[in-house]
Amino acid sequence: MTRSSRPSWSITQALIGLTLILLASLLLAAQLGALSLGPWQALTGQMSAQDWQLWSAIRLPRLALALLVGASLALAGAAMQGLFRNPLADPGLLGVSSGAGFAVGLWILLPWTEWLPEVWQWQGQMIMACLGGWLTCWLIFRLGRGGQASMLWLLLAGLAINTLAGAASGLLSYLADDQQLRQMSLWGMGGLGFVSGTELLFGLLLILPGLGLLLSVRRDLDVLQLGDQAAANSGLNTHALRRKVVLGTALAVGGSVALAGIIGFLGLMVPHLLRMIFGPGHRLLLPAAALGGASLLLVADALARTVAAPAEIPVGLLTSLLGGPYFLWMLARGRQASQERI
Repeated sequence: MTRSSRPSWSITQALIGLTLILLASLLLAAQLGALSLGPWQALTGQMSAQDWQLWSAIRLPRLALALLVGASLALAGAAMQGLFRNPLADPGLLGVSSGAGFAVGLWILLPWTEWLPEVWQWQGQMIMACLGGWLTCWLIFRLGRGGQASMLWLLLAGLAINTLAGAASGLLSYLADDQQLRQMSLWGMGGLGFVSGTELLFGLLLILPGLGLLLSVRRDLDVLQLGDQAAANSGLNTHALRRKVVLGTALAVGGSVALAGIIGFLGLMVPHLLRMIFGPGHRLLLPAAALGGASLLLVADALARTVAAPAEIPVGLLTSLLGGPYFLWMLARGRQASQERI
């Protein structure tokens, strides 16, 4: 869609529309599953006390987790794309998710963690994931030279980090026993059925500050698009901006990986689609990405629970099935645009 043909959206109109889509997705995901239990049965008195207990203890935390993780991954992707001025900058493609995943796998493999209380095991896993995500973000920041790297350079750096993290995770799998290997395999495919309300509440303490940091830089990211020198001349502290994006991404993506495993391509697809619809302005794009990512993950998880019911497909596999072809389409579209300019 060209700039001239793109409809004019106000921030309020766009966010109201995306909020309505999110509510519709939430109602749909709340209703679908192996058991058709949802708000409608509760309002009409068709849900027994036992059904309500199952729904509130299992499906309700799952819905909340989908909202949190979907918003975190899409928002982090939009912020990284703005920071690097690159539409292919994504926490999954650039290795942030893989780095956080390796840190979680290392925590699972540590022998003394089995002796810790269960709540401490989850807390340690989340902290390790955030540290792994932060270290990967720092490496990308150094390799990307503050966002001035080319698209090819960023992809190569992300490929290298993904390869190293994947090899290290493979080594951990080789060293793991049967129980640890199954836990790491299921978690690595991504899913929203791993946690209860207690773990989710602790995850909120890590993820929400990251979301707040990312949303707070939406105006500064617009200034950064002018270039580092022009942004600095306008009074923007570019180093502080990058530190906020790196820390916010580490908290949001690291906490999400610890809670739900590796769910790829949300941070690539959602910001890119919304940028084509609403334009490149980050004042709208960042909150829109959070709403859109939450909606998409809710729908994907509903499909994962119903397509092969009573079995369940890992939601990370579904997002990869969507994201892989979309990524190839983006590359083909970018190549075609480059040839037309030549």
